[in-house]
Amino acid sequence: MLSPRGTGRPREVRDTLFLLAVLGFTVAPHLPGQPAWTTVLVLGVLAWRAQLALRGSALPGRGLLLGLLLLALGLSLWSHGSLVGRAAGHTLLVVLVALKTLELRARRDALVVFFLGFFLVLAQFLGSQSPGTALAAVLSVWGLLTALVLASLPAGKPPLREAAGLAGSLLLLALPPMLLLFTLLPRPQPFWPGAGQARTGLSDSLAWGDVGQLALDPQPVMRLRLPPGQVLPPEARYFRGPVLAQFDGQRWTVLRPGFPRALQPPANLRPEGQPIEYSVQVEPTRLPVLPLPELSGDLRGAAPELAEARREDDLHWSLDAPLHRRLSLQARLWPQFRHGPVEPVLGLQDYLELPPGHNPRLLGLAAAMRRDPRLQQAGARTLADAVLQQLREGGYRYTLAPGPMGEPRDAIDRFWFERKAGFCEHYAAAFVVLMRAFDVPARLVTGYQGADWEAGEGVWIVRQRHAHAWAEIWQAGEGWLRIDPTQAVAPDRLQDGPPPAEAAAWLRWLPGGLGARWQRGWQAFEQDWHEQVLQAGSAAARAERSTSWPVRAGLGLALLGLLGGLVWRLAPRPRPDPWPACWARLGRCAQRALGPGPQPASPLALARALKERHGARAADAAAALDALARWRWRPEEPGHGQPRVLRALARQAEAALRRLPPPTH
Repeated sequence: MLSPRGTGRPREVRDTLFLLAVLGFTVAPHLPGQPAWTTVLVLGVLAWRAQLALRGSALPGRGLLLGLLLLALGLSLWSHGSLVGRAAGHTLLVVLVALKTLELRARRDALVVFFLGFFLVLAQFLGSQSPGTALAAVLSVWGLLTALVLASLPAGKPPLREAAGLAGSLLLLALPPMLLLFTLLPRPQPFWPGAGQARTGLSDSLAWGDVGQLALDPQPVMRLRLPPGQVLPPEARYFRGPVLAQFDGQRWTVLRPGFPRALQPPANLRPEGQPIEYSVQVEPTRLPVLPLPELSGDLRGAAPELAEARREDDLHWSLDAPLHRRLSLQARLWPQFRHGPVEPVLGLQDYLELPPGHNPRLLGLAAAMRRDPRLQQAGARTLADAVLQQLREGGYRYTLAPGPMGEPRDAIDRFWFERKAGFCEHYAAAFVVLMRAFDVPARLVTGYQGADWEAGEGVWIVRQRHAHAWAEIWQAGEGWLRIDPTQAVAPDRLQDGPPPAEAAAWLRWLPGGLGARWQRGWQAFEQDWHEQVLQAGSAAARAERSTSWPVRAGLGLALLGLLGGLVWRLAPRPRPDPWPACWARLGRCAQRALGPGPQPASPLALARALKERHGARAADAAAALDALARWRWRPEEPGHGQPRVLRALARQAEAALRRLPPPTH
């Protein structure tokens, strides 16, 4: 079969290498969360298969394939402790896609690889629905469709550009139904968050060090409205959730007191100043908690849940059942207040407990600081100031992507002495452990800090991205004191909301802070993506926006127009034959080479006439015309053939005709 661009690599080799490259790109997003051996095995198998294709070597036998399969199963069992479940299933899927490339013997095997690749694309969204994931999925689908088009064109050697163009057209044809489904159907959240990844939000426990990357979630939690002219002061922008005081070395949970209620620390509220009236609309928390401003009282509202709401001694508001619907209420808050016992009580011993054998270096640091003459008799406030000074001067930094901290037994040690990078939960939890090592009662408070002022609505909006953790320590004569260690590391976090993650390492070399600015812009885009795309079909988003009927009508007309264009594009219609236009151009060139008079009626007749007129100088033109005739009327595929190839051959013949001199008489 003639090719207008020459031979190059055999088509089978080219198509195989292209498919392997697409599979490598599709598998790449899955590798960071996999065991190290998975990356080595997958990349090794793909490189091996590419080498076999380049050398034209035989594929491995079934015995070797069975050995590789057993090796993969054994390593998966060793890494995950099981061959079932999300983690093991994900690993096996990635490995088996690579191993299947060693069986590419027939078109049936290629189809299996194609559709396994499509399944891998779909599996990406089980862990993440970020814009980067969406872009990678679109590129992967485009590449897999291109490989599928190539497999569906058995004759000749169709160019990659032609197959990619057809695959791109198929993607564009899928756009109207995709937009229709996007508009009418809600999107689920990621079913299985990726290993070490989490989103901001409220929880009734905290697994310290497990979260290696925190994604900001802009979904609203509550809308708080104040009287006209009243501003929510910064010290009142702490919204209290569960108080966690029990630590087993890895997880912080709500305290199970070891003393009778009469010996536990009482609330002992001491409000200061004038209260502020407010009304608030709380979104479902799915926890038996109302995350209200820290000292709120006099709750009023018509919801039956409020009849069961109670303020616990640690100041958080609890319910008898998780909150599953939106709640509206009115209340009062005190920006300034004190609380807790002013004299020691036995129940404070619960706030000194630490798991034995954990984080010995941090306990050693506490003992060394206690030996400092300036701190030997110091109270809780002075010791806290000394720790905060270490945070300010010790090179610590705030980041949303610190990476997993490793084994729980010494995770806080590794954070405090080596990593020195984390977000609020890392600093607050490590601070509480260090204060307990000083024999200072301390506890971890979770909730939200900060709020966005929406001037158009006249409300303060607290979002999931404002989720925060801080500490409380007990000082004799004063009670519980709020200490926010994050403020010592990133004071802007408390003024402007959560800062973006630090710029990636490959962006840090950019001058003038361009990398950090690019990172902030990307995170802002991710927040918009979450609100406008992922949450566009949720009940909360539908309640937030009110779309007028002209907008809905315009959207409906646009969708109808897209569907109409799809129907028109798919409707059968005759394709014009490119041969008359190609032959007309060749006729004009032939008239210049042969002179005036009747022109030959076919490429072969034109080739004979050129040989008679120009002799050996017409050899190139005759060969090009002969190739054009054989492609046009080849026996294995009747008809005019592929238009693009036909035009390419006609251009070659036209160029050869132009090189012939005109007749002299």
